[in-house]
Amino acid sequence: MSVRSTLMRVVLQEDLNFLLTNRIPRAALTRLMGRVSKVEHPAVRTVSIALWRLFCDVDLTDAAETRFRSLHAAFIRRLRPDARAVDGDPGVSVSPCDAIVGAHGRVRAGQVHQIKGFPYDLADLVGDGADAAAFRDGWFVTLRLTAAMYHRFHAPHDLVVEQVRYISGDTWNVNPIALRRVERLFCKNERAPIAVRLNEGGARLMLVPVAAILVASIRLPFLDGEHDVRAGGEGVRACAARFAKGEEMGWFEHGSTIVVLSPPGWQPVAELVEGAAIRMGEPLLRRS
Repeated sequence: MSVRSTLMRVVLQEDLNFLLTNRIPRAALTRLMGRVSKVEHPAVRTVSIALWRLFCDVDLTDAAETRFRSLHAAFIRRLRPDARAVDGDPGVSVSPCDAIVGAHGRVRAGQVHQIKGFPYDLADLVGDGADAAAFRDGWFVTLRLTAAMYHRFHAPHDLVVEQVRYISGDTWNVNPIALRRVERLFCKNERAPIAVRLNEGGARLMLVPVAAILVASIRLPFLDGEHDVRAGGEGVRACAARFAKGEEMGWFEHGSTIVVLSPPGWQPVAELVEGAAIRMGEPLLRRS
């Protein structure tokens, strides 16, 4: 048995994992991680990237570059131009990111679930009852980005961003272990619901990036330039940024989650399986 597999068996023991990633000063550790990850000193860079690759199943074969000036640069790496194929069917909305498919299904009475038996209100997640009402009888898909994955997210269709709402919050881990223990977890963490309208047909979708432990930094360059989204404080910001299907919209500084909300006329593709991997550009929703 390899050193990595032995370490992962220990770290993934449920009680220990929850203790190590949640029963700690989450905000302070996240700020510290943010600073350390950006250190470009060769010794710090070499050790931090080595530890990242030891604990995470990192695959850099599709990265535009494989040598990085810091751990942070490795986290937010770009892909080679040909690394992802974006489904061009106008009746398909694609996954905005590489992810593990989480809970998904129908929105019922304004509620969805993070795992079976752990429901939460869409209004709490998106921060506004009127915004949530657009998806009352619609669908939701939870996409979890692991620490090893490509951390940038892209437009699921040709669209215009109509508004972004920033909601300050905690930094709970968003892995399945925490989702089984912390009720309404996504509604407690920092997040930035992005309301978009598709160019074709005018359907409204919402992408809800949710920050997490060691992350808590959501970057939306079309909105905040050189700063993370929290720089402008809580509240709603109107927008009119346009994106082509597959075009980059922003990124996380580390792994996290995006909850995708769709109206009744767009539902998850039949092939979607909870726990399975999905890549940016692969079919996620289909127009019914």
